[in-house]
Amino acid sequence: MQLTAPAHDRAPRPTGVRDTDGMAVASFILGLVGLLVLNLFLGPIAIVLASIALIRGTSRRGRALLGLTLGIADLLVLLAFMQADSTVSWSF
Repeated sequence: MQLTAPAHDRAPRPTGVRDTDGMAVASFILGLVGLLVLNLFLGPIAIVLASIALIRGTSRRGRALLGLTLGIADLLVLLAFMQADSTVSWSF
């Protein structure tokens, strides 16, 4: 029993779609990691990657939206800790 079609029977996906899917996943991962470390850098990168993926029409729209949300959350966490410590960095 074969679950997937052989490689020669599958239609190739356009490179642009694969790139945008990768951007969506990368924005999700960077946004998630950014909640813990380097949120000043990873948050904006996650926001930009998610925005580009959504504009280009990714098939992983949910991941792109999560990446966008997590990128914004990174910056909000940074702002909250900056208000509490009066510094640009924070630690556990």
